[in-house]
Amino acid sequence: MKNLRLIIKREFNSRVRNKSFIVMTILSPLILVGMIFLVVYLSGLNSEEVRTVAVLDETQLFVKAFDDTENLKFKQLTDIDLEAAKTISETSEYHGLLYIPKTQDLTQLDKNIQFFIEGSPSVSTIQSIERRLNSNLTNLKLENDGVDLVKIETSKTNVDIKIENYQGEQTSKMSSWIKAIFGGAAGYLLMMFIIIYGNMVMRSVIEEKTNRIIEIIISSVKPYHLMMGKIIGTSLAGVTQFLIWVVLGGILMVIATSVFGLNLEPSTMPSQEMMDQANASGMQAVLYDIARLPIATLIISFLIFFIGGYFLYSSIYAAIGAAVDNETDTQQFMFPIIIPLMLAMYVGFFAVIENPHGSVAVIFSHIPLTSPIVMLMRIPFGVPWWEILISMLLLFATFALVVWFAAKIYRVGILMYGKKPTYKELYKWLKY
Repeated sequence: MKNLRLIIKREFNSRVRNKSFIVMTILSPLILVGMIFLVVYLSGLNSEEVRTVAVLDETQLFVKAFDDTENLKFKQLTDIDLEAAKTISETSEYHGLLYIPKTQDLTQLDKNIQFFIEGSPSVSTIQSIERRLNSNLTNLKLENDGVDLVKIETSKTNVDIKIENYQGEQTSKMSSWIKAIFGGAAGYLLMMFIIIYGNMVMRSVIEEKTNRIIEIIISSVKPYHLMMGKIIGTSLAGVTQFLIWVVLGGILMVIATSVFGLNLEPSTMPSQEMMDQANASGMQAVLYDIARLPIATLIISFLIFFIGGYFLYSSIYAAIGAAVDNETDTQQFMFPIIIPLMLAMYVGFFAVIENPHGSVAVIFSHIPLTSPIVMLMRIPFGVPWWEILISMLLLFATFALVVWFAAKIYRVGILMYGKKPTYKELYKWLKY
């Protein structure tokens, strides 16, 4: 055990004292927050652009349909033909030209309206124009059929369904998306950490094997202890980095809430009046949904599943690193590792979001190779503690089994040189 502690200490120190580790640990949260603000800023600049659309309405039925908005202006063209309107639109650098041809049959008008533009039109602009035309053309057809539009307008209703659980707690309609975003972010981060730190373990093994340092090390250390030391040391470095990110992220969140005046800590449940105001504003309802998320459970589960998932996959990475002589030879063994991780992401985004408590989501959240990601994506939707506990126990039990097999491959492969291993040879090594 003394040698194991020494190896863990060596691996941990070699990681956390690395300049790239220190720089990325500090800069990553800042870069992420900076990118978010940059995207918001650029989106704001893009939304402030004013587009002018020329309109040639030969029917003169839609003159009042095109009112100017903050970002979309309309220029009515009259007493000219289509070719002249195209020339004016192009030379005046309008966003485009909307052409409504003269017709005697309103039922055919919707198929003959055209939009001329140099390049590709703005999607929001086209949608805005289509909504205006659809509404006005529908009203014109109803009037021609003798329908009283006033009665139709007074008969229109706008159903606003209030969503709440059986305990009377209200939520917004975006609740499912908020839970999916938090769960998806946790699952994706876990997958990236497993791949990054797993590859780190594999490269470390290959490097020591290539430099023949491993021959000196195993003279005084058992291969099993060497492999476990690398896995545990690197995992501790990963957990340390994650905790630093959490602390820095919390500090940045406090700064952001202070600057923008957001309150993320509602002390009491909102009243009906407060919820009505929240639904009207939208943003406050989202904040209430975020405040009700099981953040503490999600963070603790992330750490546990990260350790379990990392141990499981890193033991496989370490065995692969011991079996090959260089990183090029690892490609044939990487596919079986990536497949379960990618499958977990697909199940998470297509099954968990649609039905977080369905059979597919539940089964994959208990399969050890996929449970770290899928279970994390289910937790924001509310998962009983015993389900999470069973998933964790299965994960660590599978790790204990896999690390036993990986140690056999590691013990033999660490001293094998000059030969590209095959799956058949790996199977033989398990019998030694």
